[in-house]
Amino acid sequence: MRFSQTGSKKLQRRLIPSTASLTAFDAVSRLGSFSAAAQALDLTPGAISRQIAALEEQLGATLLLRNNKGVVLTERGQRYAKGISDIITRLRILSLEAMAQDTPNVLRLAFPPTFGTRWLLPRIPDYVKKHPQTTLSFSTRIGQIDFEREELDAAIHVGTADWPGCNHQLLLKEMVVPVCSPDFLLQNPIKSPAALLKLPLLEMASRPQGWKFWFSHFGIAEPHREGMRFEQFLNVSQACRAGLGVALMPLFLIEGELASGQLVKALKPPIESESAYYFITPHEKTANAGVVSFRNWLTQEIRLFQTTET
Repeated sequence: MRFSQTGSKKLQRRLIPSTASLTAFDAVSRLGSFSAAAQALDLTPGAISRQIAALEEQLGATLLLRNNKGVVLTERGQRYAKGISDIITRLRILSLEAMAQDTPNVLRLAFPPTFGTRWLLPRIPDYVKKHPQTTLSFSTRIGQIDFEREELDAAIHVGTADWPGCNHQLLLKEMVVPVCSPDFLLQNPIKSPAALLKLPLLEMASRPQGWKFWFSHFGIAEPHREGMRFEQFLNVSQACRAGLGVALMPLFLIEGELASGQLVKALKPPIESESAYYFITPHEKTANAGVVSFRNWLTQEIRLFQTTET
């Protein structure tokens, strides 16, 4: 197939949607409804609807379908949402780096992708405003980090305090709770922890022992049914909303889904998981001015968050 120069330019423009449309689609795909996305982006549901319509027209593809419970992503929409979420996260990081002043005071920080997207990055503009002399450089990481090889000053780590040669500061204990879609709970009434043994349980690859630990907390040693396993938090949430099973999720990362009613707690109350969030720094970086200012700011933000949660 051959394109004229004019046709090629039109195709290039078609392949690069506006950030407003992409942000609207990302919010709808994560939160499951136009109203929840509108509230998150401080827009009206009508504005969200127009942005989605413009995006679908530009791509010539149907990305989502409306129903009386909200919206459902099409197969194309699911693939698009997965990639767009990563792109928007990267755009936010690049924008924050550009907003910071061009000074030699650079703080290079790594964090888990879901924690960064859902909790940390929305709060970062406050740090930039208070510390304009520090330039932030972000990267997303899961698992152990070689600070020297990757030239990082600090990292936010989810797991246990198992980093030799580093200073560890506990930031936040992870509270988890089984969640599912309202329809799934209606069709599968869950009266006790043992009732989950017979239901499909969704698992996160980053927490392979999550369900085992949860059952042991209630004194249940019987093996549970192995269910679908997902690499990304977004996919677990979407599978839950689609009624594919029950997932064990960190409470503070699913505030939007619970508030919008897309997900409900299958059982109460939450329990403290084996994992927690730590601020990790190599010993030689502990007194670094940028590390100290960011650690203090982050600690205060978490205190504020915990105050509003109680």
